[in-house]
Amino acid sequence: MNPVHLEMLKEALPVSIFASLPFVILLFSLALVPVFCKDWWEATANKLKVILPLVALVIIYLCYSFGLSGFKKIEHSLVEYIQFLILLSTLYIISGGIALNVTYRPSPKLNSRLLLLGGVLASLIGTMGASALLIRPLLRLNSSRNKVSHTVVFFILVVSNIGGALTPMGDPPLFMGFLRGVPFLWTLKLWKAWAIGVSMMVTFYYFVDTYYFKKENIPIKSGNISVKGLKNIGLLILVIVIACLAPQLTKENKGSIIFSNGSPYRELLFLLVIFVSWKLTNKEIYELNKFTLGPIKEIAVLFIGIFLTMIPAYEWLLVNGVSLGVDTPVKYFWGTGLLSGFLDNTPTYLMFFCVGKCQGIPADMVGAVVSQVGIQEAFLKAISLGAVFMGGLTYIGNGPNLMVKNVSEEFGVKMPSFFKFFLISFSILLPLFILISVLLSYNLI
Repeated sequence: MNPVHLEMLKEALPVSIFASLPFVILLFSLALVPVFCKDWWEATANKLKVILPLVALVIIYLCYSFGLSGFKKIEHSLVEYIQFLILLSTLYIISGGIALNVTYRPSPKLNSRLLLLGGVLASLIGTMGASALLIRPLLRLNSSRNKVSHTVVFFILVVSNIGGALTPMGDPPLFMGFLRGVPFLWTLKLWKAWAIGVSMMVTFYYFVDTYYFKKENIPIKSGNISVKGLKNIGLLILVIVIACLAPQLTKENKGSIIFSNGSPYRELLFLLVIFVSWKLTNKEIYELNKFTLGPIKEIAVLFIGIFLTMIPAYEWLLVNGVSLGVDTPVKYFWGTGLLSGFLDNTPTYLMFFCVGKCQGIPADMVGAVVSQVGIQEAFLKAISLGAVFMGGLTYIGNGPNLMVKNVSEEFGVKMPSFFKFFLISFSILLPLFILISVLLSYNLI
């Protein structure tokens, strides 16, 4: 038995598997209600009518059944939710204060270059930051074209998901792994998969966009590239520095209730950077970007439900994860990935991260275990790649996906429905998933 898992079991709650029903109901609601009741679902108050009763059921169950231990689990998830939301908000708001304007004639080559740029930036300033920075200029660039939705779909796959695989700043699930003890630079070991994924998707997009581009008559025009809000680029660099160094200020204190999973220094610094960015940014930049807080508000509402209702499912997996039969890197990749598309990749990553800790460590594998975590490195690679790469399967698979969809619709782009988007994205990504599976099975990435 993994000694790290033994330590975790001491604090695990013996929950009933039926306690996960609110989580399952919420996930089905997020998938189905927007399809059948789109107008009703758009109101935040109506979302809360679905989410809050399910959250209340979980809170009552945990507190009534487990007392103070249940309350601590709730508090722990709330803190992780706050950390998650503040990180996304920081990257979204600061990036929204940078106006990148590209006035050249739209073309498959230029669009592909922007996707490639986004795939690189995603690991540096986060998938949320890169998505918020590039989606508006990409939409403005292609505003004269009849067919734009395919560009947004590939943008979600490359910039909002796959591109963020290289650093904990890149994608929220990797950031949560960092908070759970994964070394900050460990994710650089995913560079081969990142390079394969980004290059395959950008190449595929180029041919798809060329097909649609040839059907349109786009006038030739000269143009230029301009950037406003350069101060915010410096603030984005500061956010990266804070994310790297602030954990050194964090002191684990399991005996307290408030911030039992760490002190709030990092998040307070993030909030300070948001305030500075908001004060320094010329409001004309926000107007040029059509910047609103609507997308981040929707993420805040939906994910408070996900983080709290998933507690019983997480605790059940902690106790019973070994019995699930997930015991190879390929199984971890597909298990984490497919659930990430429908459960959101951050909580799914945490679930399989927990299952990975449950696995025993053979004597010949001791040297291949990620330090401070107690999980086999091959498993952690598979979990990380599954969460990041398959987070683009649906609009709720990763936080930035919803933001990009909402911004695109504000620009008048008609986006596919929930299930149609899933079918399109899965069809595009399937060859990449098969290749990654083969490489994982032979330990080549």
